[in-house]
Amino acid sequence: MAKKVLGISFGRKMSNCDVMVKHILMECEKAGCEVAFLRADDMNITNCNGCIACTIGTMTGRGRGYCVRHDDFDIMDECLMQSDAVILACPTYETSVTGRFKTICDRIGPSHDITFRQAAYDEGKAAGKPESALPDVRTFKKRTAALISVGGAMTENWIALTLPMMYEFTFPLGIDVVDTVEYYGAMACENVAANFPMMDRMTRMAQNVLDSMNAETEEERIKYRGDEEGICPLCHGRLLQVSHDLKTVDCVVCGSHGNIRIDEEGKIRVSYTPEELDRSRLRWGGKLEHSTEIKTKAQPSGTIKNLKELKQPYADFNRPAFPVDETAYHNVKLNK
Repeated sequence: MAKKVLGISFGRKMSNCDVMVKHILMECEKAGCEVAFLRADDMNITNCNGCIACTIGTMTGRGRGYCVRHDDFDIMDECLMQSDAVILACPTYETSVTGRFKTICDRIGPSHDITFRQAAYDEGKAAGKPESALPDVRTFKKRTAALISVGGAMTENWIALTLPMMYEFTFPLGIDVVDTVEYYGAMACENVAANFPMMDRMTRMAQNVLDSMNAETEEERIKYRGDEEGICPLCHGRLLQVSHDLKTVDCVVCGSHGNIRIDEEGKIRVSYTPEELDRSRLRWGGKLEHSTEIKTKAQPSGTIKNLKELKQPYADFNRPAFPVDETAYHNVKLNK
């Protein structure tokens, strides 16, 4: 059966993200894969409102863990469930991902967390429930991802938060990222289609994805094939957060905790223990720890008996927006 590759562009129509994703898909299609392309901005996907019905349904065995809102996210989700690999490209808005990218990550969020879904699936099976009443079994398929961030600025620091944020898409389902590209300085070329070295890099990214999908061992499948290993052995990122003890650091992307030092060449090094690496957001142990704390620590509705009275002063507090300053060159269009 042909491997399926899903490409999602979060950029403008036929701009850099579209072209880069489509190039990779075309290469994968030539190699015999079945491919699908989605433009996120063409889809009607509303914001998550934090109702947590997806999580509660999964935890209690009363649902399959899906969002109660049915919009075009259902289309993206079905494509994701069928896919063996996912290619994501996102432009940089204000040093980070677009609002729609974050919205989609929020909708995937805990509803697709493999530790929640695995527990619900196993418990439902043991109870004799039919597949139609359980989380989608395709959730547990091993998947590969490649991530592309794009920014017009000529310096990398202006797009520094985009690629790390893009990992949010991969966390819930445990998708393994095997290649990443940060394309900054994009304003120096009208369209990436004429940036031949970058398009060659896209061809190589396509081959890296193909090699991952066709690998014969798990070690080879998850092997990172990017140009730079980074400082984290799991996500290969370079973004670190100094801990409050001012002695240790956390990888901002995957949460790996380690000890920092300067080696004999003056380079920054971080050492990680196997136990700490297992607590990463990218590994089952870390994800299970998080889902367990939600199951055991989150307080159900009705715990605080006088909550309505405690909240009443805030319910009664309402103030309108400031009056429009009509001398401000008509920034606000007033209806008169």
